[in-house]
Amino acid sequence: MKYMIGMAIGIVLLLIPNLSSVSQGVQWDTRLTADDNVQLQKSIVYMHIPADNKLPFGSVWGKVINGAPGYPVVIQIYQNGKPVHFAQVDVKSDGSYDYYFRIRDVEGDKVINIFQGDYTVDIFKTVYVTSSPTAA
Repeated sequence: MKYMIGMAIGIVLLLIPNLSSVSQGVQWDTRLTADDNVQLQKSIVYMHIPADNKLPFGSVWGKVINGAPGYPVVIQIYQNGKPVHFAQVDVKSDGSYDYYFRIRDVEGDKVINIFQGDYTVDIFKTVYVTSSPTAA
């Protein structure tokens, strides 16, 4: 059920136009509040796969700080604004996650570059909201 919620949130986010500006590095954006205590955070990173790449796999990894248990991390990879690859990955007990995907394949003597060029990677994490104490 939690995976279904994550998928539904991912689909909804695809339908909402991205109004935030993109900058170099990681950008955090709180986009959707599931309830008063849980929020979906979005980070954006950039990935470049060179044409002369020799490695067969790429990876996305990180850590969820104050993560809501049972919610997967949703990874969406785009090239020139077009969706290329989507995935969900479970968060480990220490809050870390990692996802490996094939970027190069060999069939006989033929090498196939599955990923090549520049990509935008959107990472969605579900976290608990920490409220700051109110002044009395």
